Amino acid sequence: MDPERKGLLEQCKGIRVTDWHDAVDALGYFDRGLMDPAIRPLWRDIENLSHCIVGFAFTVRYVPARERFTAETTEEYQRKVNEWYGSQLPWAHDLQAGDLIVFDGSGNPGCGFIGSNNSMGWLTRGVVGCVSNTGARDTDELIKQRVPVYHNGFCRGIQPNRVRVDSYQQPIECGGVYVQPGDLVVADGDGVMVIPADLVEDALPVARGIQENDRQSRARKYDELGLPHDLTLGQ
Repeated sequence: MDPERKGLLEQCKGIRVTDWHDAVDALGYFDRGLMDPAIRPLWRDIENLSHCIVGFAFTVRYVPARERFTAETTEEYQRKVNEWYGSQLPWAHDLQAGDLIVFDGSGNPGCGFIGSNNSMGWLTRGVVGCVSNTGARDTDELIKQRVPVYHNGFCRGIQPNRVRVDSYQQPIECGGVYVQPGDLVVADGDGVMVIPADLVEDALPVARGIQENDRQSRARKYDELGLPHDLTLGQ
């Protein structure tokens, strides 16, 4: 990973969606960047918080397909499906470590934009997770594989013959938020927050300060209650 990207992600690690949201408020940008609460984590890891992710937006937009294909045999059908994937996934080759894929599926509920197979391929390229304003499929496997996914529902259909790529690494809308490539995206049990790239430098120290104040206050209460400290206190 590029050292500058890696360094920034390290600084952002562990800062909660709520901390970023309060920091953006403090800078005067009220009600900006927080996605619709319908977009939520597919799974939550309360022990290690491995569902909590932060990365740089890699945007992909799909639109409904006009083309339709028919096949006389299952072999011909599979060939056409393979051809579709070959022509419609050029963006996957541009992924890099630290990216967080944000999908705008144009409200198409019939397709699983995130599946157990394609997502694992993205992880091998260093992607930290996925956010979608539509759905995911193969969700039992996604949970078992611990792929961080934030979405608004379940889908069963495959993409070929239903959608096609409209653009990637261009501005999109997801969860009511304008997302540009390279924006910082933070996701945890409270949802998904997008911090514009040009605001991160100002928001980061504010968010970190909010987080540290909260940790110190909660640590005192843990001690009063006789509770062992945990990773949410920075231990």
